[in-house]
Amino acid sequence: MKKFPSSKEIKEISKKLEKLEGTKALPTNASPLEKFRFALQQKFVIYKIKHKCTQKELADKLEIDEAKISKILNHRLDEFSTDRLITLYHKIDPNLKLAVG
Repeated sequence: MKKFPSSKEIKEISKKLEKLEGTKALPTNASPLEKFRFALQQKFVIYKIKHKCTQKELADKLEIDEAKISKILNHRLDEFSTDRLITLYHKIDPNLKLAVG
């Protein structure tokens, strides 16, 4: 039978978790641009899963460092322009077609 963690262990784990940044969610009141950027970000995630590549392999393919692809995969897009995201995705899908509708 497993023993429940002690208060000290819980505090240590909580401290570590406070520093982690998870995947950001799309706000409920997202603008059309935010929705577009989210959909584009999801294409990176889908590509990674479909091609069973690691974050490092995807970063190498995109010619960016692993920390940047981590930000993209976790929807932390503040430092990426929409143009930059499109340019990066185009490297892994040259047949990318953009549509307005």
